[in-house]
Amino acid sequence: MRAIGIILAGGSSSRMQELSKRRAVCAMPVAGFYRSIDFALSNMTNSHIQTVAVFTQYNAGSLNTHLSSSKWWDFGRKQGGLYVFTPAVKASGNLWYRGTADAIAQNLEFLRSCHEPYVIITSGDCVYKMDYAKLLEYHIQKQSDITVVCKDMPASIDTERFGTIRMNEESRIEEFEEKPVVSRSNTISCGIYVIRRRQLIELIERAEAEERYDFVRDILVRYKDMKRIYGYKIKEYWNNIASVEDYYRTNMDFLKPEVRNYFFRDYPGIYTKVVDLPPAKYNVGVNVKNSLISSGCIINGTVEDSLVFKGAFIGNNCYIKNSIILNDVYIGDNSHIENCIVESHGTIQANSYYKEENGIKVVVENNERYVL
Repeated sequence: MRAIGIILAGGSSSRMQELSKRRAVCAMPVAGFYRSIDFALSNMTNSHIQTVAVFTQYNAGSLNTHLSSSKWWDFGRKQGGLYVFTPAVKASGNLWYRGTADAIAQNLEFLRSCHEPYVIITSGDCVYKMDYAKLLEYHIQKQSDITVVCKDMPASIDTERFGTIRMNEESRIEEFEEKPVVSRSNTISCGIYVIRRRQLIELIERAEAEERYDFVRDILVRYKDMKRIYGYKIKEYWNNIASVEDYYRTNMDFLKPEVRNYFFRDYPGIYTKVVDLPPAKYNVGVNVKNSLISSGCIINGTVEDSLVFKGAFIGNNCYIKNSIILNDVYIGDNSHIENCIVESHGTIQANSYYKEENGIKVVVENNERYVL
């Protein structure tokens, strides 16, 4: 494919509460076995993009470990490959990424050293499947300077936390508002862009000279009347992880057969780093209904409408409902957990009771080890 990929994975989110205090949002476990960034990486390799750069920064330890081998996404090639960039001390200064445009600016040498004419830019905290080749074909057909992937959201979704756009009949973007106070459109930007490589270098250099650091505000919004910026609307599943509620809802979607089939049975697939664990063990008397149980788990008691991630132990007479149990959690006997997310490596003492009546409760108990 005539494009390279850039995955922006350095941001943090206070709305993730305790879940993002020790890990990057892009490293959040999803669907029992995967990480959030796996979806963007899988889309890249499925679209035959051979060269991909990941820009990490915030709490990047577990994310960098996850990306330590590129073979899982088939980037271990003689040409191309997976490159992970973190902020570094340079002759020009020692600065953290001050925004998405600044992250690209601090790694412009990577763009200059590539030969592909186009760049696909995406975020690593979104759950979706996409053929970027079709996106690129659309970009070229429209003779677009920048193409923005967008999606119509239902009225029940608060679009004010997204970038909202309005397009004309030819799909050219006429209005772009980043997280407006009052949203006037239900069409949001999915944070996926196509741009010619040389033009991206030019725009980033100009933004850096003017001390502008955000790709959306300082490039898309600023140049929407000067550049040909088009929208590419999708109807397929797409969700981003920016809050506890988003994370919970996205994982719970995988309890729906149509969502599971779309991601894990329909071609192409989603790939991740493989961990060698035994199959889940269900002891005598267990009752599991409409739940995803990952490898390495030992299950006792009752689990309903929940996701149990790798290596978790659920004790006797436990009742787990509408909850997400993350990696390597130990839940003692006779515990009741409902409408909760239990953080990785947590130890829930026997006879514990956690139930959230309004919203979702994040449970962090006896969690002294590093959260992966």
